[in-house]
Amino acid sequence: MSLLAPTRSENPLRDLIDRYCLEDLVAAGGMASIYRATDTKTGTRVAIKIPHAQKLRDPFTLDRLRHEIEIGTKLDHPGLAKILPNSDAGHRYVVMEWIDGRLLRELMNQEGPLPSERAIRIALEICDVVEYMHRSGVVHGDLKPENVMVNATGNVKVIDFGIAREMKRSFWKRSRPEEATGTPDYVSPEQIQGKRGDARGDIYSLGVMLFEMLTGEVPFSGLDPALAMNLRAMADPPLVGEINSDISPKLQAVVHRALARDRSKRFASACGLASHLSELLAEESEVRRLESFAHV
Repeated sequence: MSLLAPTRSENPLRDLIDRYCLEDLVAAGGMASIYRATDTKTGTRVAIKIPHAQKLRDPFTLDRLRHEIEIGTKLDHPGLAKILPNSDAGHRYVVMEWIDGRLLRELMNQEGPLPSERAIRIALEICDVVEYMHRSGVVHGDLKPENVMVNATGNVKVIDFGIAREMKRSFWKRSRPEEATGTPDYVSPEQIQGKRGDARGDIYSLGVMLFEMLTGEVPFSGLDPALAMNLRAMADPPLVGEINSDISPKLQAVVHRALARDRSKRFASACGLASHLSELLAEESEVRRLESFAHV
């Protein structure tokens, strides 16, 4: 059955695509929409990512979807949204595990800048996922708050492998340059300059997310998008302490290193970034413990 014409029922929220009953539209982007759905064979709740009808006529979109399924089914980590095998789908849509939680974007929109300890904990979980991906030979390529889910207990799930690529494989040969570089606010300076990105591009994107969690804005926020992009390639970002004076100098230094324009000056791995963040978290917890003890 073509996705361009799913089976229609009397209830528009009960459309059927193969064995899946679509229930709610939960997100929509430029390429696809994501629905909450139920597998009618098992009764399991799942998420279905369906490209927009006009995109399904584009061979590149189908190739990107196929690539996402290949990468997603290869990886297995508790911090990654699982891509579920489904022979019915072919390469027309993606079936994923359903995750109860909020996008990191929603969390930040609702709560504003996060306390340092909470931001560090979220960043540490993302680091663990990114380190696993890199050790598996995969670069995510589009880390951003819209691609991170946070559940009620604070656990993280990284989603969307739409432009992820295998390190040993030339993704540029299979993609359009304008669609292979990630999201402008989070893309690394070297990619802005047209250079081929690598694992350290994910470190930069993670640094931008940490900056945003701590300040409520991305580097060079509020400027014309084209100017902001040029500045990210040509100038060092502002220090987080210039925006949020509550940030410790040590945490500020870690964020600044993750955002180094010269990728050779960034953390060499997500594990390296996590090591520094773990030390800071221990220090923050000890300070909080001592403050609590002082008030007894």
